[in-house]
Amino acid sequence: MTMTIGQIVNHLTKGIRTPNTTVDLLNPGHLDTEVQGIVTAFCASQYVIEQAISLGANFIITHEGIFYSHLGIQECLRHDPVFLQKSRLIADSGLGIYRLHDAIHRYQPDGVMVGLLQALDWHTYVVKQQPAFAILTIPAMEVKEVAEYIKAKLHIRYVRVAGELSMPCERVGIMVGYRGGTEPAIPLFLNENVDLIIAGEGPEWETPEYVKDAVYQGRNKALIMLGHAESEAPGMKYLADVLSSQFPTIPIHFIEDRPVFQIL
Repeated sequence: MTMTIGQIVNHLTKGIRTPNTTVDLLNPGHLDTEVQGIVTAFCASQYVIEQAISLGANFIITHEGIFYSHLGIQECLRHDPVFLQKSRLIADSGLGIYRLHDAIHRYQPDGVMVGLLQALDWHTYVVKQQPAFAILTIPAMEVKEVAEYIKAKLHIRYVRVAGELSMPCERVGIMVGYRGGTEPAIPLFLNENVDLIIAGEGPEWETPEYVKDAVYQGRNKALIMLGHAESEAPGMKYLADVLSSQFPTIPIHFIEDRPVFQIL
């Protein structure tokens, strides 16, 4: 059975109410294009685009934007050589690229969160699920042990930790993406009585400084920052797995990109 890009998009967004200012958009591409293959990825980097082309896929579903800004192309990029080279590659490829950001975060539960919890093999530990966070009760372990466990499960080289590494923890709050700032992260310590927050990223002078002061006061609080992509890429892998089961005749691949940062 053939499927068009429009049919896949409708499937992904069925029953989901996105905001009027949604960033979810097919650009470039045409809704009536027949899908030859699908690639999902955290971000449509040039590497991901080249991999999609080599796989014979003509439709990329990406979580974050193509051109380095949440709200789309910024005027400062119009004559930038990096932007121009990438734009030419996309135009020449004939790819359709759909950003699935707002809708997947509005799945119940959040599809990106589901992917991360499954990657960590912690989905059975969830005791409370909210749109912006999940509360878990995990087997008791020290913060350092949690960090090492996460690195092994997600196949990442590092995480960043605030707090005492030897602090035991069981009640954990998890947030994906850019949710590690003051709101909604810090209230979880009080309102949800968590020992540890695991988040993608956030301003370094907000929640990390709170945790530093809390520890100085003798309070047991800790924070693990995974990185934005590291927290959300598992959700796009999960999406590829789900779509593969729903559309078995379409070749569907998740492309794991290379880490942004090198650790020296």
